[in-house]
Formats: sequence, C-alpha cells, structure tokens
Amino acid sequence: MALFSGLMDKFRQGLKRTQDVVLRPLGHLLGLRKLDEDQLQELEDLLLQADLGVHAVDRLMLRLRFEMKRSGEIDPKAILRDELLKIIHLQPMRPFVAPGTQVVLLVGVNGVGKTTTLGKLAAHLKGRGEDVLVVAGDTFRAAAIDQLELWGQRAGVPVIRNQMGGDPAAIAFDGATSAKAKGTPWVLIDTAGRLHTKDHLMKELDKIRRSLQKVIPDAPHRVLLVLDATTGQNGIHQAEAFKQAAGVTDLVLTKLDGSAKGGVVVPILERLKLPIAFVGVGEGVDDLIPFDAEAFVNGLLDA
Repeated sequence: MALFSGLMDKFRQGLKRTQDVVLRPLGHLLGLRKLDEDQLQELEDLLLQADLGVHAVDRLMLRLRFEMKRSGEIDPKAILRDELLKIIHLQPMRPFVAPGTQVVLLVGVNGVGKTTTLGKLAAHLKGRGEDVLVVAGDTFRAAAIDQLELWGQRAGVPVIRNQMGGDPAAIAFDGATSAKAKGTPWVLIDTAGRLHTKDHLMKELDKIRRSLQKVIPDAPHRVLLVLDATTGQNGIHQAEAFKQAAGVTDLVLTKLDGSAKGGVVVPILERLKLPIAFVGVGEGVDDLIPFDAEAFVNGLLDA
C-alpha cells in the first residue's frame, strides 16, 4: 500500500501541468450526479485537450451517456476511471525482471531524453540491488558517451565505451561478452538518436542486434522506445515507425511532468498495443518510475 501511495504521489506530481492547464475545470463536472448536454460537451472538450485521443474520448462519452440514460444519476469520475483502466489494461505490463543476463536496447530520436533515461534506469535497477552494465553505444555524440560515464559514476555501475565514431555493434558485442562472462543481470545499451526516415540508421540497429546474438542468441531481450510526452500525438507517429523497424517491445515516456497533455499515454497504448514500462516524472535520479495503471489514472483524475 505504501509503494502504491508513493507511485500515486509521483504520478500526481508528474501530471500537475496537465491538471492545472486542462483538467482543473473537470473538478466541478466530475462532482455532479447529473450532466446536461452542454456539460457533457464541455467534459468532452476538456478530455480532448488532455490528448486522450478521439477514440478513447468517444468511448468515455458513450459510456457516460449510457449510464445517464440507464440510471439518471451517475458518478462521472468513477465511470471515467473504470473506462480508462479498461483501455490501459488491454496492454499487460511485463515484469522488469532478469532471469539470467538481460540485454536492453534503448532507441529513439535525439532530444527525447534517451541517454538520461538509460542512466536513471541503471540507477533504478542498481537501487533494487541488481548489477548493471552500461554500454555507451551512441558513438556519434561525444556528449552522450560522457553523459553516460557520469551516470555510471553516479549510479555506481561500470560503463563500457569506445571513442567517438567507433562501431556501435562492436561495443555492444564487447558489453554482452563481458556481462555474460561475469553473470551480470542487466546490460543497458544506448543507441544513436535515429530519425525514422533514415533507413541506413535502422540497418545499423540490425547490425547491433546481430552482434549481440553472436554472444547471447536471444538478445536483445527488450527494446525500449523512449518517447517525449511533450510532443503529444506526434510521438505516436514516431513510435509506429520505430515499432515496425526496431522490434520495440516496451515504451518509456519521458518528460510527463513537462506536458500539459499527459493523457497522451492513452492513445499511445491504444494505437501501438505496446506496454509502457517506465515514465519520467521529473529531473531527479529517482523520477523514472515503473508505470502503474491505477496510479496513473488516479493521478490524472485528481483534478
């Protein structure tokens, strides 16, 4: 219970901008037991402004109108909560556990916070008492390599790196070889920020995959696509391209605290049919938290 309460506080904090800018006016509507058509339209507009997506909002409003017609009086907040949880639970979350050495690739375009996310994820896993090896596979940016080294020092985990311009597949191979030899549970590999229109960069990701499989045949075990919550619906188009090209298994949503449209979680889950593993709700090292559907929905509707 204490863990859930802590997660809910984190989500409430991370969704504050969404609440302040968009959802705060929901308060009086969610407290009503009867809503006329004008109030229903106002509610629909506010939910759309939160970037919940047309499909989800249509579903929510259909349920509200059905319940109103059936019983006359409703609890709008309870109905919205129930419908949102149904949507989110369509994509079951895989436990982030390591049965043997697990190789995790982080992919995404530049600027989404991918390298920072990898550092925070390393700190999170280390905080659980598990050994982690970080591989600085974004050899196109010296800043990314240096940034990961700093994160490694901060989290107390080793970092394998190469010089700028080195072969990412070779450094990934070295990381997997080292982790397998030492029995390290987690290998986290950074990759260059790939624009989904650049086919040669996606081919490079395939090369990394082939190099890893020479050491650990079923690697990578997870491919985390890092998305920036502040991009709203644009992030979905980005994600669809990566899902097809990079074999994405899970999503990480960053900068949720900086977005006034935190509801974008819902259409992302609906469209991509991929689970969200983690969300970033702040700048601190402990502000990358496992995604929890109930904590998220409670935080979203706590207007």
